Amino acid sequence: MKCFFVSDLHGNVDKYRKLFKIISIEEPDAVLFGGDIFPSGLGMEEDPELFLENELFSLIKVYSEANGSKTRFFVIMGNDDPRQYEALFLEADKSGLIEYLHDRTISFDNLYITGYSYVNPTPFQFKDWERYDVSRHVDVGCVSPEEGVRTVQVPEKEIRTATIANDLKKLALASPPDRTIYLFHAPPYDSNLDRAALDGMKVDHAPMDIHVGSIAVQRFIDEKQPLLTLHGHIHESARLTGQWREMKGKTHSFNAAHDGSEIALIRFDTDDLANATRELISID
Repeated sequence: MKCFFVSDLHGNVDKYRKLFKIISIEEPDAVLFGGDIFPSGLGMEEDPELFLENELFSLIKVYSEANGSKTRFFVIMGNDDPRQYEALFLEADKSGLIEYLHDRTISFDNLYITGYSYVNPTPFQFKDWERYDVSRHVDVGCVSPEEGVRTVQVPEKEIRTATIANDLKKLALASPPDRTIYLFHAPPYDSNLDRAALDGMKVDHAPMDIHVGSIAVQRFIDEKQPLLTLHGHIHESARLTGQWREMKGKTHSFNAAHDGSEIALIRFDTDDLANATRELISID
């Protein structure tokens, strides 16, 4: 299966339109969106419903009508996407326009694909898609999930006790990990994919960790050895490390986040993951 993977487009209309021009030419079997779909966070100026309908959903509709719905579109939200608009994705999933993957596992040819949007605590105030990682520890400079702002109500007990680690234990039971593609927003901790530009930065004299990914995701990869994991979230990581992919044991991991003006488009074939490519494509 020939696939495209993109992440962290953050509502950039030019990037979406350029992407669909490429999709129309190459007609992949699947396109995977790794989160941060909307213009940034709570301060977005454009109406979210209009943005989705006029941009992403409209582009999918036009393409699918012209190509007989050959391509499957898999979507998760990211930590910058207000969860109050999750219903729009669920409606689009129900209509068959997209396949919304958060906390779901779906058959994908002779494989499976699972999605998961939550990230470990960040320095940001927006907490719809943040969760404790493996414990209630919060890194230097980060804000606890028990603080900050949410657009949906969540039970206090869930906010205090839920962890990414426990969620992943449940998701691992939904399909054989070695035959599953995991579409995560968070990258694994201490990897080529989670390097932040925090060199020399301190909070109250305590140094900040330059690796900001999820320990739970890292352990999940080490222990379960999934076929493929896909990530975004840390835009500058590939630039800082010079790497957009890594391999742990039998698991391939790719990061499509990018901090430049181009689209970072990852192309991969599920039968030949070793030859996946990442292309930075100008939107001009």
